Amino acid sequence: MNRPGLLVRLEAARAAREQTGLLRRARTCESLGGARRMIDGRVLIDFCGNDYLGLAGHRDLIAAMSRSAFAEGVGTGAAHLVSGHRGEHAALEEELADWTGRERAVLFSTGVMANLGALQALLGAGAMPSPGKPAALCVQDRLNHASLLDGAHLAGAELRRYLHGDAQAAARQVDTRPDLPALVATDGVFSMDGDIAPLAELARVCHARQATLYVDDAHGLGVLGPEGAGSVAAAGLDASAVPVLMGTLGKALGSAGAFVAGDAAVIEAIVQFARSYIYTTAMPAALAASTRAALRLVRKDPEGRRERLRENIARFRAGAAQIGLSLMPSPTAIQPLLIGGADDAMAAARALEAAGFLVVAIRPPTVPRGAARLRITLSATHTPDRIDGLLDALAALPRPRQDVAV
Repeated sequence: MNRPGLLVRLEAARAAREQTGLLRRARTCESLGGARRMIDGRVLIDFCGNDYLGLAGHRDLIAAMSRSAFAEGVGTGAAHLVSGHRGEHAALEEELADWTGRERAVLFSTGVMANLGALQALLGAGAMPSPGKPAALCVQDRLNHASLLDGAHLAGAELRRYLHGDAQAAARQVDTRPDLPALVATDGVFSMDGDIAPLAELARVCHARQATLYVDDAHGLGVLGPEGAGSVAAAGLDASAVPVLMGTLGKALGSAGAFVAGDAAVIEAIVQFARSYIYTTAMPAALAASTRAALRLVRKDPEGRRERLRENIARFRAGAAQIGLSLMPSPTAIQPLLIGGADDAMAAARALEAAGFLVVAIRPPTVPRGAARLRITLSATHTPDRIDGLLDALAALPRPRQDVAV
């Protein structure tokens, strides 16, 4: 029997990606603080990271992590449900629940693991196996993060996608399967476009149809809403409107990990059925301690970092308008510049790097074909002169076509 080889197929797929100019490679970046990175011996200003408030190197986070690591060591040595759950984890979960206005929160090691585990539990737990019949209906925005899509597939749900940001299109998709329990999942802030989901409209759609609304607020937490509690809080929605909220800790909070928050019964069920929670070692307690320090800074914001970020976003957008640069309509720290072709986006990124700025080109399959872009992100640590310098470098680039398809 001449069985086709998996490794041969895998290598052919890799080679095809390389031939089309879409191969991605990791580069070693040394952090120098103040949004500066050392790459290949050159100092670059980072305009593509997610450290929106500049907390990753904050002295309070470093001190909290150091104290906890000195007291408890580095690794926890076990899963949360075995012997890995420490006091710092428990305290952080309580504080995250309080911050987001929910009864309980549970920690995950990464945002991807949180979405995979929570959706697997919500959509698949308790379902009676039936050949050819999905366990549930999952309706998602077309621009959702890949982990939300993968979570629906993992759960065996019927996945339907709606036009980006269109709540009525979401309603029509929910209505296609009234015989199934339904969950609508959306990013709060979309990671590649920077715009904000119509959360109030989606909440009304879900309420009218007895569907559950799940919001991944990875890029909204820390920077939007009262006390930085995120896009859901900014929309004036509570736990009854958004029963399940996922957030990451490695972006505006400058740490690492993720959490899912909701009513106590919902979170307990996720704890019982989320395989990516049950079968993995708990994050280091020192990491939870540093995140607690970050959360205190975010909620009180004594240094005015959110306001500085807002000022930087406004400065960048105003400067872009002055030089005739057509940005995508984003009110957040994520400011994409649509280029179109992957080769053109790579050339633009190289030109910016030559000018001293790190802005990574985002290409398919992360974004649709023909919608490659520079994903420019602003931070509270960017100074006006550096923003102006980036604008000068962008002004020198060949202008992207304005008729590229999104």
